[in-house]
Amino acid sequence: MVVKNRGFWWISAGNLVCLDVNIFMMKKYQKVIDELIKFRNERDWEQFHDSKNLALAISIEAAELNELFLWKKEVESENVKIDKIKEELADILAFSFLLAEKHNLDIFEIVLEKIKRNGEKYPVEKAKGTAKKYDEL
Repeated sequence: MVVKNRGFWWISAGNLVCLDVNIFMMKKYQKVIDELIKFRNERDWEQFHDSKNLALAISIEAAELNELFLWKKEVESENVKIDKIKEELADILAFSFLLAEKHNLDIFEIVLEKIKRNGEKYPVEKAKGTAKKYDEL
């Protein structure tokens, strides 16, 4: 498979085939959502997945990610085991995806909207190279 022009190209039965990257990504995302829902439903856990509990789960899992770096010097924090980071990030993302799915939110759209709003709050000419909050620029 070769990536070219925002699509995946390959030869199938002698024909050149292209799959648009956006379609590919949406299918990957939908597969993750479907697997999360299947996992949840097989265990009858939907009853626990209201918005409040999903938000709390995201926060708790984020705290577990933070704990991996707690009390470490900067150099040490870059050497945290990647498997542990992956495990905590997966939990955060799983609960985030379930919360987004519950409210019929398109994660790609809401993140792009947030980037746009942040671009307005943090214009390059004022924010470049500084960690100041937008109201301090």
